[in-house]
Amino acid sequence: MIQIGKVNRLKIVKQQGADIYLGSETSNKVLLIDRLPPNHEADEELEVFVYVDTDGHLAATTRIPTAQVDEIAWLPVVSVNYVGAFLDWGLRKDLLVPFSEQHLDMQVGQSYLVKLFLDDKSRILATTKINRFLSETSTDFKVGEKVALIIAESTDLGIRAIINQTHWGMLYRNELFQTVTPGQHIDGYIKQIREEDLKIDLTLHQPGYKKVASVTDTILAKLAANGGELQLSDKSPPEAIYAAFGISKKVFKQAIGALYKDQKIILDKTSIKLVP
Repeated sequence: MIQIGKVNRLKIVKQQGADIYLGSETSNKVLLIDRLPPNHEADEELEVFVYVDTDGHLAATTRIPTAQVDEIAWLPVVSVNYVGAFLDWGLRKDLLVPFSEQHLDMQVGQSYLVKLFLDDKSRILATTKINRFLSETSTDFKVGEKVALIIAESTDLGIRAIINQTHWGMLYRNELFQTVTPGQHIDGYIKQIREEDLKIDLTLHQPGYKKVASVTDTILAKLAANGGELQLSDKSPPEAIYAAFGISKKVFKQAIGALYKDQKIILDKTSIKLVP
């Protein structure tokens, strides 16, 4: 079955003059709008993006857009007219956000988080009203689970992020030791599901023992490469620790505590040293 607004793998089923049609044994024929080189073969499979053209017919292109239907993406506005705003999504025809699907009036040159969807005529549109597609709460995620995040917006508490295209979560400002930007795709982890309201707290650092174990190896390697000493300790500012290892101060303290317990390092107020 052909999926409109998605990437499909279709065969060349017919060539009529310069026109090439794609499909499968059970699907309708889809006009390929691109011109292929002359050495293509009958029944050759192509990876194409399928959409409905202005005449209501199925069409396909080998150009793959930035986002597909049912996905959320950070896209720039390239023009605005009497029907709405148009976004650059990597195809020749820009993506429409009708005025009725704009939370606030969209401005040329600005980028927005939008969700792509099909209207009742199977045309691909986008909306900035993404809250109706996202849940604030969940009991399905596991603490420590790795998730795909899209950075959304800054709040007084921290940064809201979209989890796996389906849920909202929070990255707390006092636990962020790196710069993130709206629209950025980044891996994160489930820190906790809050008991009082089932909302989701996030972290960019893998929680638990496995993370600490991998950090201890990194610290030992860096000590060895720096003559057995580093000017960092459990008293160092979080920013300095993150700059050196890309981890939070909490994880760093856990790691050097484990190394000290194993008698692999010596601790003082300003540095750590390898045990001779």
